[in-house]
Amino acid sequence: MHAVYAQQPSPAAPLQALRIGEQPEAVPPDGGWTVITVKAASLNHHDLWTLRGAGLPADRYPIILGCEASGVDDEGNEVIVGSIITEPRWCHDPVRDPARTLLSEGAPGTFAERVAVPRHVLVPKPQDFSHTEAACVTVTWLTAYRMLFTKSGLRPGDTVLIQGAGGGVSTALTRLARAAGFRVWVTSRSESKRKAAEHLGAHAAFGSGERLPEPVDAVMESVGRATWHHSLKSVRPGGTIVVTGATSGADANAHLFRMFWNELTVVGSTNGTLDELNLLLSFMRLHGLRPDIADELPFTDAGRGFARLLDGNVFGKIVFTW
Repeated sequence: MHAVYAQQPSPAAPLQALRIGEQPEAVPPDGGWTVITVKAASLNHHDLWTLRGAGLPADRYPIILGCEASGVDDEGNEVIVGSIITEPRWCHDPVRDPARTLLSEGAPGTFAERVAVPRHVLVPKPQDFSHTEAACVTVTWLTAYRMLFTKSGLRPGDTVLIQGAGGGVSTALTRLARAAGFRVWVTSRSESKRKAAEHLGAHAAFGSGERLPEPVDAVMESVGRATWHHSLKSVRPGGTIVVTGATSGADANAHLFRMFWNELTVVGSTNGTLDELNLLLSFMRLHGLRPDIADELPFTDAGRGFARLLDGNVFGKIVFTW
């Protein structure tokens, strides 16, 4: 079958490891797995990290990329594919499964004509979502939902700072936070991305590292080293920083003195549960929210999408279709 895959780890030049071509057919293991015909799948930073070799041993390559998708199951049902693979007993608490993994890590990913997945990670695709839209919800939007509504402790009327406007998680956070009744502030080094974030619903946008008018109740942090110190300075005493990634690197100075003196809460957040995914879909339909699509490309043109993500020239999600 046709697929987009990483040929080998390439830390310095990730795009040189990208391949489009034939890969082995999707074969479901015994024990509740099935094969999904992929209609659309979206691109994430995780796919760039896989090309670089982050987190995977060299003997795992070549591996099909992609960790979220929308498609059709073997009974003709339109479904959304959850990205985290767990044993069934952990499906509503995946972080507790010591063997949990992602599609494109422990199993071939979604950038293929077909993908094998456990049945228990599937949810029905809402009829009013296109496959392109549905392919964007199980990583960035579900991550954003968990950060805001499960981990942050925010209440309507509170102020939230979203670092790094423009990416998939930050655009989802902006949309969800505005719909939930929070005061939404965002940061970006790009003036065009700041303006775009305000168009999405941010109440104010600031330059990266810029001093804010007042401390915020919580910070949504997915950038890492480049914004970490600013996040710590921007949150009020007793406030919360929710961390879900470190796209600029993770070796930031922890600034422990500021943490304990201001009694800050720093909490990690990784993707979400199936219950949260269903709640997210209900929330999006109630408020008329849909993922912001930066570009929809055929899988045969995947290299262009990867190059845009690598350059940072993206506002929203890049989606591939067959």
